[in-house]
Amino acid sequence: MVHPSQRIPGARFLHAPGPTRIPDEVLDAMHRQSIDLADPRLDTLIQACESGMQALVGTQKGEVYLYSANGHGAWEVAIANVLAEADAVFIPSTGHFSEGWAIQTEALDRRVIRTAWKPGYPIDPNEVEEVLRKDKSGEIKAVFVVQTDTSTGITSDVQAIRQAIDAAGHPALYVVDVVSSLAASPFAMDAMGVNLVVGGSQKGLMLPPGMGFVVVDERANQASLDNPSPKFYWDWTKRTGSHAYRKFCGTPPLQMLMGLRAAIELIQQEGLEAVFARHRRLAGAVFKAIEAWSSAGVIDFFCEEADARSVSVTAVTVKGFDPETIRTVAREQFQVAMAGGLGPMAGKVFRIGHLGDMNEPTILGALAGIEAAMLSMGVPIGRDALPRAIDFLVAPSHG
Repeated sequence: MVHPSQRIPGARFLHAPGPTRIPDEVLDAMHRQSIDLADPRLDTLIQACESGMQALVGTQKGEVYLYSANGHGAWEVAIANVLAEADAVFIPSTGHFSEGWAIQTEALDRRVIRTAWKPGYPIDPNEVEEVLRKDKSGEIKAVFVVQTDTSTGITSDVQAIRQAIDAAGHPALYVVDVVSSLAASPFAMDAMGVNLVVGGSQKGLMLPPGMGFVVVDERANQASLDNPSPKFYWDWTKRTGSHAYRKFCGTPPLQMLMGLRAAIELIQQEGLEAVFARHRRLAGAVFKAIEAWSSAGVIDFFCEEADARSVSVTAVTVKGFDPETIRTVAREQFQVAMAGGLGPMAGKVFRIGHLGDMNEPTILGALAGIEAAMLSMGVPIGRDALPRAIDFLVAPSHG
């Protein structure tokens, strides 16, 4: 094992699903000096971030609000603005992160209606419709949905859930967490009928942790205006106007804004559709490798539905071996850092992140390091994982 203080030659590959690798262009932008809050260049910077975020989430009308907070802070923005105390919210279960959002909501004296979690499967739109049809009195004020649950590597169908809400004829606000899916999976706020988008900086946006955001349509904004519950820092209605200090309820996070502008520019240069295609291609290579490893009966996908497997992160189940030991060996001996299980998944899976600033060499290097770790531990796996991943990447349809 390498001592924590010892310099590692070369680079350690970061394949957690967040925080993700930060591009040099973003790091360079964040190394710039702070600027005076009255400098008009600050207004230009904020405007570029807001318009860029509107394009990323697919909205022409939604208002962007940026917060000095992580994704849990952005969750609380949604809770505090659209729900009053004792209001009910429906949170279809997706695993650790839907449950975390539910627990946080209950801690703020709001009521949560859950569905039973079905390990290995995405949200069932039919179940969403059924729950909403039963709510004859309209007690449910909002539906909170996690598009991609990082703990399970499962992506639910946001459009199908919107259709289920409409089929039930229910007026609940539709709120979607895109923390692990934005700039990786297709998402279009306006086209998908989403009222409120919630996200964070440290995944597909390729920034350090520390910036949360929401994008708000007219219905969600009116819900905040009508909400009698006390709120201040999280209240987006207090962050309107052109004054930078007001927009951030205090001093703006200048370096994070500089980094965000740089990250948005990188995505724009590549093209959003190309970004989505790259994520599909790299995730596909990971899937081929796991299929090969699984032939010995020890390694497998956690997600039971191939179409629901996330392009952001893959949760891998392990039988008879400790996934945490695999993680440690991969990180310390083979310089590939990946994630472990969270909540009910703890000690059952390891998770390979493949979102953000990734390309073919980083994916193939990660797969090789993880395979080397498993082989060094005597984990039975199929040995053709790398050839299958390479064949997938070089196939003309994935070029």
